[in-house]
Amino acid sequence: MFDKKFILNADDFGMSKDFNRAVLYGYNNGFLKSTSICANGEAFENAINEVLPECPDLGLGVHLNIIEGKSLTNCDMLTDRNGQFNNGYISLILKSNNKEFLKQTEKEFRAQIEKVLKFAKPDHIDSHVHTHAIPNLFKIAVRLAKEYEIPFIRTQHEEMYFIPDVLKHLNIKYPPNILKIFLLNYFTKLNLKTLENTGIKTNKYLLGVGYTGLMDDMTIEYGLSALPEENLISEALIHPCKYNNNRKNQHLTEFLITQNKTLEDKIHRLGFEITNYKNIK
Repeated sequence: MFDKKFILNADDFGMSKDFNRAVLYGYNNGFLKSTSICANGEAFENAINEVLPECPDLGLGVHLNIIEGKSLTNCDMLTDRNGQFNNGYISLILKSNNKEFLKQTEKEFRAQIEKVLKFAKPDHIDSHVHTHAIPNLFKIAVRLAKEYEIPFIRTQHEEMYFIPDVLKHLNIKYPPNILKIFLLNYFTKLNLKTLENTGIKTNKYLLGVGYTGLMDDMTIEYGLSALPEENLISEALIHPCKYNNNRKNQHLTEFLITQNKTLEDKIHRLGFEITNYKNIK
């Protein structure tokens, strides 16, 4: 009996058919058991109609998105004149004390959740670029999770750990990621207080912040090895794509994580059950 739970979650489901294909293959030919869908994604209908029916026990979250693509509500503080989201992360933080902005954000979050609920029952909430981690936005997401009876919400506490790969640490992406860890860990301290007495549950740890854009089998193995506690839920987020051509990039690398039988065996030897939120009681 495993007392530690590990969730490998594919973010950005519904953003394109390449993301959708990765979820389908990751579920049926690998150990991917969880994903989160963008209600405003260009391939949302393909995800709902073509992929989900082929993945009966796949965990599904709502991937709230007010960063990229077209809004479902066209609220003016979130979008440009064409209805495209036009705020970066810093802009969202700066606006997050504005009452009208929060009202518009809740309207957009609600529309995205309700669109997913028309087709499936989600088991968790997360977001594109961790936007729901911004404390006042997190309060909205928790309130909606409770209203729509979505049992889990992602939080972003990541333990600092290092892998024996010098090139990753020299990569231009790595220093900003370390700053993200400190910011998101601070937000998580505030957000865990928001969760108290709500009945909404969360993961204990998250992997995928410090090595955003650099995720592979080694980052997951070493990240899980660094967690000392028993009886915990740890989640790793990836952004996998499976292409119909020979294209190679970080998205393909992250898809290959889902196919790595050696990594799957190592995760089990570390004492983790590979699961999803809907199968955690």
